[in-house]
Amino acid sequence: MTTNGKTALVIGAKGGFGGAVAATLLAQGWTVKALARGPSPRADLAAAHWIRGDALNADDVAQAALGADVIVHAVNPPGYKDWDKLVLPMLDNTIAAATAVGARIVLPGSVYNYGPDALPDLTEGSPQNPTTVKGGIRVAMEQRLRQASQRGARVLILRCGDFFGPQAGNNWFGQGLVKPGRPVTSIPYPGPHAVGHAWAYLPDAAETVSQLLARESDLAAFETFHFGGHWLEPGVEMAHAIQRVVVAQGGKRPAITAFPWWLVTLASPVVTVFRELREMRYLWQRPVRLDNDRLKAFLGEEPHTPLDISVLNTLENMHCLRI
Repeated sequence: MTTNGKTALVIGAKGGFGGAVAATLLAQGWTVKALARGPSPRADLAAAHWIRGDALNADDVAQAALGADVIVHAVNPPGYKDWDKLVLPMLDNTIAAATAVGARIVLPGSVYNYGPDALPDLTEGSPQNPTTVKGGIRVAMEQRLRQASQRGARVLILRCGDFFGPQAGNNWFGQGLVKPGRPVTSIPYPGPHAVGHAWAYLPDAAETVSQLLARESDLAAFETFHFGGHWLEPGVEMAHAIQRVVVAQGGKRPAITAFPWWLVTLASPVVTVFRELREMRYLWQRPVRLDNDRLKAFLGEEPHTPLDISVLNTLENMHCLRI
């Protein structure tokens, strides 16, 4: 495909959001560079220019960013290990590189920024008073980005609910509701069935990023948009969608069971991931809805794949359906 003349550096292209944005931009004619310790086996990222490096190394990031119009900062320490020590230094390296080359930083925003006082409906102006360590770090990240935008950098934050989709990586769908590579026989649902929950289908979120970047001249130096995605009320509708897809593909209807929070609590003192899950449990106990009115006003409409198609694509990619 003929290039559109734009170049994006994706830091975290092996992850769900970074990989989805990289694939979407490649398909739309962007030149995509990916900073990682090694290339991804994904066929849809084969055309990316893989640059061996480390997001914690400022020189690696600066060199990779040369010529970039956009830097997608979608990198996280694996398994949440040392998250509190590594996340901000990695972001600082991206800010420095983006400022030097005049690139816009794209960050996948999180609902972790918000405490119970802001729920259930979150707008771009909702107060950010998190009650968790991880939420506090997410707020600090956005504060640094806002400060950088006042010094000449440009920032775009797309805040999303829980990610799911093909190649999604670490997420509640693929680690909690179903198991990759296994037929779905049961669905452990983490919250009260009636409580609403927001999900973000990765291809839709990535397409939204690309449409926003296409409007660069209309974007302010610091922009935040909320992505509505799949707001499900009751939240257990996600489990029902999985049931429908499994049955439609010839499988036996899986049962919906209770998520074993008791096991998470028991193991959290020694298992980092479980400790992080337990800390954020409140996001399952209360409805969390992202108000996307501003996004729809800006783009006209939000990219949206129907729920059952999104779930089918996800389960097929995860090899959870019978052939």
